[in-house]
Amino acid sequence: MFAGKSEELVRRVRRARLAHRGVVVVNHALDVRAGGGRVASHSGLEVPSATVAGAGEIPGLVEPGTELVAIDEAQFFGPELVPVAVALADAGLVVVVAGLSVTFDGSPFEPLPALMAVAERVDKLTAVCMVCGRDAAYHVRVARGVALDGGADAAAPVAAHVGGAESYEARCRAHRG
Repeated sequence: MFAGKSEELVRRVRRARLAHRGVVVVNHALDVRAGGGRVASHSGLEVPSATVAGAGEIPGLVEPGTELVAIDEAQFFGPELVPVAVALADAGLVVVVAGLSVTFDGSPFEPLPALMAVAERVDKLTAVCMVCGRDAAYHVRVARGVALDGGADAAAPVAAHVGGAESYEARCRAHRG
């Protein structure tokens, strides 16, 4: 989190639109932090988006003339996003996916590891560690500024933990837990 993933997705969408390319932008229905119907970065950049509850809905959004499909918050779609993204790419579309590759406890967060395995290009962005300022590839769930240790609520469904700076902090390997 806080690495600029959504900001980079928005940048790529804007560049494609400047080039008059057909673009479909998709976000998961669980992500209502920006009010729904848009992909928004923590820095305030945003683009309108379609909102779907599952990866299977994405191909239905692709109209003739679409050249790029941009998918934000990929971790919410789960493993079913992988065959959808592969099918879109096999059909000749550029597929740009942004999402978390690790959970708050440092475990692989599907579908990103599987998507990275089949992608032609992967840009892994890092945030800044809130403790020491180093590159931060991890994030921890916090309560009032104190890192949680993966206690009782760690097993709660992902939807229960959709949040931003009020709920998570970027951390480097040394300060992740």
